[in-house]
Amino acid sequence: MDDLVVNPADDPTLPEIDHRIDHTIVLMTKLLHPHILLKIERAYTSVAIVPTGVGASIGGFAGDALPVARALAAVVDCLISHPNVLNAAMLYWPMPNALYVEGYALDRFAEGLWGLQPVHQNKVGLVLDAGMDEELRVRHLQVADAMRASLGLPVVEYVVTDVPLEVETWFDPKCGKSTGRIKHPDSLLRAVNTLVKGAKVNAVAVVGRFPDETIEEMEEYRHGKGVDLLAGVEAIISHLVVKEFQIPCAHAPAIAPLPLSSSLCPRSAAEEIGYTFLPCVLAGLSRAPQYVVRTSGSSEHNCIFSSDVDSVILPIDAFGGDGALAFARRLKNQPLMIAVEENETVLDDTPDKLQIEVVKVANYWEAIGVIAAHKAGLDPYTLRRNGINNLKCASVLPFCNGSIALSL
Repeated sequence: MDDLVVNPADDPTLPEIDHRIDHTIVLMTKLLHPHILLKIERAYTSVAIVPTGVGASIGGFAGDALPVARALAAVVDCLISHPNVLNAAMLYWPMPNALYVEGYALDRFAEGLWGLQPVHQNKVGLVLDAGMDEELRVRHLQVADAMRASLGLPVVEYVVTDVPLEVETWFDPKCGKSTGRIKHPDSLLRAVNTLVKGAKVNAVAVVGRFPDETIEEMEEYRHGKGVDLLAGVEAIISHLVVKEFQIPCAHAPAIAPLPLSSSLCPRSAAEEIGYTFLPCVLAGLSRAPQYVVRTSGSSEHNCIFSSDVDSVILPIDAFGGDGALAFARRLKNQPLMIAVEENETVLDDTPDKLQIEVVKVANYWEAIGVIAAHKAGLDPYTLRRNGINNLKCASVLPFCNGSIALSL
């Protein structure tokens, strides 16, 4: 049974709790009614971002930021993150309090334009690139059938694009991040539209065929160095679908089997243990929140909005994205921004350069400690030696209209 959030006063089976709240009664109520969460304080929500295709020290490989997400999910009430953090090819880890949000949607969420509506399940459709050979196509369909039969996931229908998508990849010469394009985006959109209109799916997994030359250029990445060449265009593909249809989408690349390597880096190993990268995508999409575009007539019941976010964690030099900037520049309910110094990328968008106020931490160990303190209602700096100075005295100044203001 899903947790119910109620006011104890509304349930006659619960002991009456006055405004002073007897903590013994609260504890006993939790023990006697484990399915009920007492509505004492709102949920603590944190967002973890590691941009895609930028060579992040942590999160730039095959699901190597997933341990960070698992640790965060154990501390916060609600974790919001994106496929680059939560996907690990053949591997994934279900976290009931984690929301799997595509990158374009996460940016719109941060800007306050979209809300996130948690669901019990989605109807997932699968798009396969016509550029795949028969063996690769069968391998991916076997994954979909296995996820349905063994995990019970609601993958309902697949479609093959009417022409090959023709995926191209390259590195941005300015900063070194990976990027690319698909030559036939209209074919992808037609395929998604077929699933949305015909099978009534509300989430879509896309499998694009990547050129075989890509494998030779992946050697550095497979050994724990450099930038993931595939990741940049993967993000472009999912952005295209989400922008057009406003439904969850994630991409899994289809490539020829990789040659065996005895010196493989553990951070890249998740992509070596099977024929496809599809399992984590289907698992994530099966319960990804739906996107609610905020309009005058939209239903926003049970939605999470950017104003509900309490903290945001990013690599130290990756604060220049739309989502990060939107969170940092909120005028009201601004979340605590945390910069992880150990997690470096090929970018150079530091908080100092962008004049963003952050808490700098050495690593994710420290970041999780800061979040635990923040969730407890503490100023995180009180946990540091000499973290707190003497309280400042404010001067009272008159306004022209007779009211007063405080000047520090």
